[in-house]
Amino acid sequence: MARTYPQPEGELVLTLTDNARTIVKTIASQATGEDDAGLRISSQTEQGSGDFAVDVATSPEADDQVVEAGEARVFLEEGAAVALDDKVLDAEVNAEGAVSFSIGNQQTV
Repeated sequence: MARTYPQPEGELVLTLTDNARTIVKTIASQATGEDDAGLRISSQTEQGSGDFAVDVATSPEADDQVVEAGEARVFLEEGAAVALDDKVLDAEVNAEGAVSFSIGNQQTV
């Protein structure tokens, strides 16, 4: 069963910037027409390589970690969840309307 993680205080899980929250929610709901849809991130190669795939999904897979940020939902495949647990996901839309995602380190206080 998928595990859901709202963004907790003091615990490291993937976080989303405001831009990423808006873009993730928009892409998922426009592509599926469902409010509970999200983006699924999966690792593409060996752990730690930094190669990921992003797909729209109507629901998480059984072993996915679910990160909820506002109304945005991100489903993390197990390998991606481990690799991204201390990261922040950002997103932007360029002048042509193409979306790009970037991953950075979380700032600790």
